Amino acid sequence: MNIFSQPWNKHVLVAAVLLLVIGCRNSIPPAENSLLNFAHLEHLTRQAVMDGDTVALVLIYAEYPDYQPVEASGEGVACVDDVARAAVLYLRQYRFTGKTVYLQRVRKLLQFVLHLQARNGRFYNFVYRDLQINRTRHNSRPLADWWSWRAFWALSEALPAFSRHDPAFARQIEEAMGRFRPTLDSLAALFPQNDSTPNGFIIPRWLPHGAADQGSVLLLGLNAYLQHRRDSTLESYQEIFARGLLALQQGDSTRFPYGAFLSWQNVWHAWGNSQATALIQAARQLNQPEFFRRALREVKHFYPYLVKQGYLHQLELVRRNGQLGIGRVRRFEQIAYDIRPLVTASLEAYRTTGREAYARLAGRLACWLFGDNATGKALYDPTTGRCYDGIVNEKEINLNSGAESTIEALLILQAVEQCPPARQVVLEFLTSQTGKNKH
Repeated sequence: MNIFSQPWNKHVLVAAVLLLVIGCRNSIPPAENSLLNFAHLEHLTRQAVMDGDTVALVLIYAEYPDYQPVEASGEGVACVDDVARAAVLYLRQYRFTGKTVYLQRVRKLLQFVLHLQARNGRFYNFVYRDLQINRTRHNSRPLADWWSWRAFWALSEALPAFSRHDPAFARQIEEAMGRFRPTLDSLAALFPQNDSTPNGFIIPRWLPHGAADQGSVLLLGLNAYLQHRRDSTLESYQEIFARGLLALQQGDSTRFPYGAFLSWQNVWHAWGNSQATALIQAARQLNQPEFFRRALREVKHFYPYLVKQGYLHQLELVRRNGQLGIGRVRRFEQIAYDIRPLVTASLEAYRTTGREAYARLAGRLACWLFGDNATGKALYDPTTGRCYDGIVNEKEINLNSGAESTIEALLILQAVEQCPPARQVVLEFLTSQTGKNKH
C-alpha cells in the first residue's frame, strides 16, 4: 500500500462553526466563536490498514505553495511523535465537546501507535510510504527517547475515556503500558545518582539521557495515568522524576536565568520544555507545594524575560567566577512547538492560583501565532488551519506547514479557548491588528 496514493480524507472539520468555549461570557457570533480549524490537519491525515486494523496517521511534511505532503528523506511519511500529539489534541477536543467523532479519531491514531510498539515495550517512530516500519534510523529505533515518551503520554491520557466507552481497547492500552513499564523501572532504579558536566552542571542519571525536557514528557504521562489509577510504585516514580526536573532549575526571581529549567546539561531550549506544566500537575496530585513554588518561579520570572527578548529558541549557560552567565544564544528558528509549553504552563499556574495575570500571560504568549513576534506577521491562518513551520529570522518565515507545527498551534489555541481571560487577550490583539490593517 502506498499511503500517498490514497484519497484525502474529505471529512474536513470546519472549526469556525464549533462552540468550543464552554461557559464563555463573550457574545461572539457562532461563526467567529473559535479560531480552531482542523482542516489542514485533516488534509495531512490518512486512514490505512495495518495487520487488519484500521489506523490513522498524520503525514509529516507539507510544502509551500500547494501544501501537498512530501516524504521525510531517510525517515518516512509519518511518525509516532506526531501521531501521539494529534491523539492528545483530538482527545481533548472530545472532552470539551462530547462529540464522538473526535474519540473515534483518537482510537485510530492510537492503533497506529500500538502497531509501532516493539518487543522491548518501547516504540519505533517512523513508517515508510508502504507502511513498513523504519527500524534502522537513529531516531526511529525503539529507544527510551522522545517518541516513546510521547506514546506513553498519549496512551495515558486516553485510557480513562476508553475505559468508559471501549473497554476492549482500554485493555489493549493497559497491556501496552505494561510492556512499557520496565523502561520506567530501569530509569527509576538509578535514583538518586547524579553525574555532572565539567563546568559543574548536574545530570540526574534517572532522567532519560539526563535530560529534563524528555523527563517532562515522561512525567506528563505518569501524571495522566495516576490521575485515574492508584499505583504506589508509580506514585513514587512520579515524585523522583519530578525531583529530577527540579535539579536542573537555575536562578531565581532576581538572578539569571530567573528560574528556568534547563533542558539538559547547561542548555535551555524552548521546544519540548514542559517541566513547569508537568511539575504543577504533579504538585497537585502529590500535595507537594515545593514542586508548585519551583514551577511558578519559571512562569513568573523567566517567561516575561523571554517575551522581552522577543523570544529565544536556545540558550547556553556558562559559569564565570562562580556566577551563571550567557554563552551562545539562538533566537531563531522560532516554532509553534517553542510556544506551546509556555502557554500550557501559564494556564496551569492560573488554574492553581486563580491569578488572572497568568491567564493573560498565556494569551499574550499565544499571540505569537498571530503576529506578536519578530516578523510582525501571523504564522497561523484560522481560515485554512495551517501554521507555518517557523520564523527563520526577523524578515523570513518558513512557509511550509507540516504536522508538528499544525498540531502544536492547535494545542495552543485549544488550551487558550478554554480559558476566557486568556482568550480575551488573543481577541483584543486580533482586533488591534484589524484596526492597523484598515489604516
